[in-house]
Amino acid sequence: MQLLSDFKAVLAAHNNQGIAAAVEGYRTRDVRKILGCSVNKLVSLRTSRKLRWKKIGGTVYYCREDVRRLLEEGF
Repeated sequence: MQLLSDFKAVLAAHNNQGIAAAVEGYRTRDVRKILGCSVNKLVSLRTSRKLRWKKIGGTVYYCREDVRRLLEEGF
């Protein structure tokens, strides 16, 4: 029973923070606005491993550090 109550407490804490706090990244539409590129270009950057990403649920999140690095390189 203690394990179950601990698990519920962890889930409640996670739900209070929300998914955005748990994910360190930008959504596809945000990266497109920041870089000014198309979806196809994002796919090209992903396949060339210049832009790391995670898919959570149906949403793709891109690494903030990689987006910043691309901007500094003059993308």
